[in-house]
Amino acid sequence: MRWMWIDRIVELVPRERMVAIKNVSLAEEHLHDHFAATASRPAMPIMPASLIIEGMAQTAGVLVGHAESFKEKVILAKVGLAELDREATPGTTLRYTATIRQMDRQGASTEGLVELFDHARSADGWQKIGKIDLMFSHIDQNMGGVEFPEHNFVFGESFKTLLRTSGVSVPG
Repeated sequence: MRWMWIDRIVELVPRERMVAIKNVSLAEEHLHDHFAATASRPAMPIMPASLIIEGMAQTAGVLVGHAESFKEKVILAKVGLAELDREATPGTTLRYTATIRQMDRQGASTEGLVELFDHARSADGWQKIGKIDLMFSHIDQNMGGVEFPEHNFVFGESFKTLLRTSGVSVPG
């Protein structure tokens, strides 16, 4: 498993907003355990809320990293708010919209909107299912005296591939 919780970037306005999507598929291993069938009920596969939050963190983190051409090591510092009103099930698509609220040398804060498209009920269109506000740290600027590897361990090859296949240029 590659631990990528977004499939494609569909919009990027540098230093402002990014929109990414995640298709929820029954082919994903974690759905078979969350929640497996029991003697009293059938399986109820849903995408865990923690992974939806991680999808927003990856979306917003790429937006923050892109602002400085991925020169900074951007790490999630705080989940300020995470409200989800509905589960994501196989056959649905999540849309994450991350907007930069504030950014400086030390890091950034973002606001996030989570929407769901239920392909079985496509007439309903995109439905808001949550809000996730996050804070990020530029770790090299905030951990005085602590040395980290020179290479950007946060934005590795998986994220570079995601960016390239979404049409976003990757420095280096």
